[in-house]
Amino acid sequence: MSSPQSIVVMGLEGSGKSTIARALSERLGATYVDADWLHSPTNREKMALGRPLSDEDRRPWLRSVGQRLREEVDQGRRVVAACSALKRSYRNILREYVADIFFVFLDGPFEVVLSRIERRTHDFVPSSLLSSQYAILEPLEADERGVRVSVQQSPDEQLDEILANLPGA
Repeated sequence: MSSPQSIVVMGLEGSGKSTIARALSERLGATYVDADWLHSPTNREKMALGRPLSDEDRRPWLRSVGQRLREEVDQGRRVVAACSALKRSYRNILREYVADIFFVFLDGPFEVVLSRIERRTHDFVPSSLLSSQYAILEPLEADERGVRVSVQQSPDEQLDEILANLPGA
């Protein structure tokens, strides 16, 4: 199987998406995109107030993310993005733009992820939103192209596991 041009590191807030996606993009010589950059001011404000986004709030954002991935691939660049992509329907929107996306699902227990969030600052996502994210989370299914990686491993161990499971890597 050929090496994917588009990789999305997905998971809950605090799972390490940005850290792992950035490091993976460096290892692969790929463009790094953080989906948080593409949120509308309205979405940012809503999250800053501790209010979860609805599917209607997320749809235009996911389309922006998908379009950005498509643009990178169309320019012949490999891209690694950090994007929550919590539901299969969200991942399906991204696949409308790049059909062969490879998803890396950073998965871990609530308490571990919560402790990470509480140790850091984020521009607009408070720890109070974690429960709502867990409530809607739909892990990768067997027919989705990707790998599940435990957040309880070190970042280097996570990267090694991702690279070992990346088609054509």
